[in-house]
Amino acid sequence: VERQGGHPPLSAGLDTDEPTPAAYRPWQAERVSEPLLIVDAANVVGSVPDGWWRDRAAAARRLRDALRPVAGAGLPGLPAPLEVVLVVEGEARGLDSIDAVRVVAAAGSGDDAIVELVRGESRARQLVVVTADRGLAERVRRYGAEVLGPRSIPRRESRAG
Repeated sequence: VERQGGHPPLSAGLDTDEPTPAAYRPWQAERVSEPLLIVDAANVVGSVPDGWWRDRAAAARRLRDALRPVAGAGLPGLPAPLEVVLVVEGEARGLDSIDAVRVVAAAGSGDDAIVELVRGESRARQLVVVTADRGLAERVRRYGAEVLGPRSIPRRESRAG
């Protein structure tokens, strides 16, 4: 069934494993050519023993702020501009997005939220997930995402205090 103009109906593909085409997601259509960098906040924050466990929300905020320049500068092998998404869970769920970094609060498992983000993306777009979690890495690779480790994210040295 096609709608006027030769386009399939908006519900096309919703009952399958295939993601809805980006053209039907207007909030993303203009960014579909930009690589998407999805960062596993809990895993990346936990990779640096800087006292993050004393204030998990503040640690996630520092990571979010460190990602701001990455959106404009890119990473080695991942040219700018990037769309950057930080997936938070637990105590960090109240963190707000900023101009260069969209924060997604996982309703449950952060890993499940990341897999759903990757699964719902255009296959024509470069997808990169930052995590050291081997299980998550395996899951997102099934949907065509590349995986980088936490050290790929440049961060200022913070004082454990």
